[in-house]
Amino acid sequence: MANEFNRFLGDTPGRTLMKLVVASLIVGFIMTLFNIMPVDLLRSVRDGLMELWRTGFDTLGEIGTWLLLGASVVVPLFIIVRLLSFKR
Repeated sequence: MANEFNRFLGDTPGRTLMKLVVASLIVGFIMTLFNIMPVDLLRSVRDGLMELWRTGFDTLGEIGTWLLLGASVVVPLFIIVRLLSFKR
């Protein structure tokens, strides 16, 4: 059971916690540097959805383009990383 939990986390709970703490510190520093608050992010999402509704979903074509462009980089990198970690 513990082995399945470690597999789910990707590492031991202690190491995963440390990775999350370090990542949180880095993201918190960057957000402070650019004066971004979590509520600002939520408002941006809400405003984006409202704008999407107002424009009659015309922006979906542009978002689809962004999705395909991003996926052309992210998916191959994901596959490479998974293949490299599978050999371990």
